[in-house]
Amino acid sequence: MFRRKANFLDYLYNAWCVLCLVIIYLALFPFIFICIQVKRWNWLGTKLTNLWADIFFFITGLWVKTEYRFRPDKKGHYIFVANHFSYLDVAVGMKVVRNYFSYMGKSSVKKVPLLGYMFARLHIQVDRGDKNSRVKSFKRSMKALEEGRSLFIMPEGGILSETIPVMKQPFKDGAFVLAMESKTPIVPITFVNLYRIMPGTFIFWDFPRVIIHEPVSPEGKTIDALKQEVYTIIQTELDRYAHRHSNH
Repeated sequence: MFRRKANFLDYLYNAWCVLCLVIIYLALFPFIFICIQVKRWNWLGTKLTNLWADIFFFITGLWVKTEYRFRPDKKGHYIFVANHFSYLDVAVGMKVVRNYFSYMGKSSVKKVPLLGYMFARLHIQVDRGDKNSRVKSFKRSMKALEEGRSLFIMPEGGILSETIPVMKQPFKDGAFVLAMESKTPIVPITFVNLYRIMPGTFIFWDFPRVIIHEPVSPEGKTIDALKQEVYTIIQTELDRYAHRHSNH
């Protein structure tokens, strides 16, 4: 696990980040709440979470640097797949993915006040220890894709790697089975340095760096081959960044 030592200014900066997060979210929540009550307005709820991320990252100075090797069609639908080493990943995902999408993530998020309610209504919860929950989540995900919505999945299944920045293997099957059955392209995303910015529950100031890769077609591939292709694309960039910063 990557570690960093905090100083007094880091503590002040974290207090500022928490204050910004809460104030912005509370200001937008009434509008998000209205949007998630009406299904045809759900897309607007997603746009409001984009706005939350835009404001938060701007005023905290965490200016996200995104390298677009592919620019997703905002009217298209994809399965976005990213590495997961930091609690900052979800928020950055809300910043960089501008399609109407749903996260597919742990059901435990719904216990978080306000945020949990929004997550339960706009996104797809899964309890990986419950077979019925997995089946239900898979069906909801397929329906979302059929309706033209994108999905965002972190196939490691949580922040599980013990050798960050090397991803946990094997990936969970969900994203890849969904891609194959729905013939939806996978867009790999590398969260390059978020584990250095937020290695635990503490944020260190820096510019988050993200790479949006070219889409990967699932057609004509086995699940294992598809997993390996996506893994290689993401991990190659993580290795390249780690090599450049190995002496820092």
